[in-house]
Amino acid sequence: MDRRRTIAVVDCNSRRRAAMTHAFSGSGIHVEPFETIDELADAWPRAEAIMVDDSGDAVADLVMLMAENGRWLPIIAFADDPSTDQIVKAVLAGAVDYLAWPCDAAQVIGALIGAESTGAALGSLKLREARARSRVQRLTRREREVLAGVAIGLSNRLIGEQLEISPRTVEIHRANMLTKMGAQHTSEAIRIAIEASLVA
Repeated sequence: MDRRRTIAVVDCNSRRRAAMTHAFSGSGIHVEPFETIDELADAWPRAEAIMVDDSGDAVADLVMLMAENGRWLPIIAFADDPSTDQIVKAVLAGAVDYLAWPCDAAQVIGALIGAESTGAALGSLKLREARARSRVQRLTRREREVLAGVAIGLSNRLIGEQLEISPRTVEIHRANMLTKMGAQHTSEAIRIAIEASLVA
């Protein structure tokens, strides 16, 4: 007998949530419905994955929420008649799969099976990236510019020349940058910048 699967569904459209719950329940998929990402945050689901209506920045917001809470579940985005650009954006933001609604339970089970194989590795990577981005976002524009210079191996003097500030000012920005990022040394700040995709 096939095992019963559980999926969280985040969708502000109550009719669609109800339709999913009804359509999937006959095929051994239990749906935990949530109206918003905030509601999901208040009662973290016991699911294998999260299906989220891909409206606005829902996928990126969900990845950020998971990074802040140190929890990861694979994200399967969905939308009515999604465009190629919409699908690409969602996958780049952290979705492991994308389904066009309406879809059937077999498609959802296929997405869950795929999420099992790729979700853990991608989840770890996306969590690290989201955490790193939140640390970089604490920096001022100038501190980010200094970080970018440090990350490509420029000295304080060369960074200063590039930014038209003194090497001493670069040094001050560098010290502030390390403190705000919670980095013990420059190499750690560079690693965080790479994880945040600030530098290649």
